[in-house]
Amino acid sequence: MKTVQHATRIVSHGPLNKTYYHLVLKAPLLARAVRPGQFVQIKVNDGLEPLFRRPFSVFRAQKGCIEIFYEPVGKGTRILASRKKGEILDVLGPLGRPFTMPAQNVKQIVLVAGGVGVAPFMMFSDGLKKHPAEKVLLYGGRTKAHTFSLAAFKKNGVKCFAATEDGSVGVQGRVSALFHKIRISPMTRVYTCGPKPMMAAVQKFAREKGIGGEASMEEVMACGLGACLGCSIPTTRGYQTVCHDGPVFGLDELIF
Repeated sequence: MKTVQHATRIVSHGPLNKTYYHLVLKAPLLARAVRPGQFVQIKVNDGLEPLFRRPFSVFRAQKGCIEIFYEPVGKGTRILASRKKGEILDVLGPLGRPFTMPAQNVKQIVLVAGGVGVAPFMMFSDGLKKHPAEKVLLYGGRTKAHTFSLAAFKKNGVKCFAATEDGSVGVQGRVSALFHKIRISPMTRVYTCGPKPMMAAVQKFAREKGIGGEASMEEVMACGLGACLGCSIPTTRGYQTVCHDGPVFGLDELIF
């Protein structure tokens, strides 16, 4: 499906905890077309302020709806947090390059996420339910308020390990403190999304272990279509746009 502008209705919307919000939008065509790792651009209100749409990973796509998991951190997302059930949101999508589904001979799939970076992995884990590999999620946040329940991942057959910097959930430390929880083999594939220092640590770990993977990058975006070049990042293939060439890149392509 090509990128299309959708008029979507808010089915439900509200806080999951003190930090994160969960938004459900009725969007049958978009829900059928979007792939794990892709994102949408949402116009948060009907006026000209803010001028640009805001990008959001698709957390889940099911029953004719797409779900968004986000943290209100700036003007645009705070406006979005005020929108109510029944209201209409203008959504552009699906956008970007999705995750590559691992080959059937892959024995282990490791997802490494920090904070709101877990967003694209819920839909990805939905798509991996029938894959024969062992699935593992290593998830970290600053505090308990910067994590959320991993019950849906566990229901999908994913083994979950958590870490927080203050020790309020899981082990105390950063996500890298969880690397010892997994036994790496040449048939392991790793996927990561979250803060850049965390993804750089995952890249270093993957290189040391000789395994491949992908990373979903987060950048401030304007057009979402690769035209303005505002979200360009350095890679081994030169500068690439996160919105069009990504957001998913080969882990070894990235220059942190």
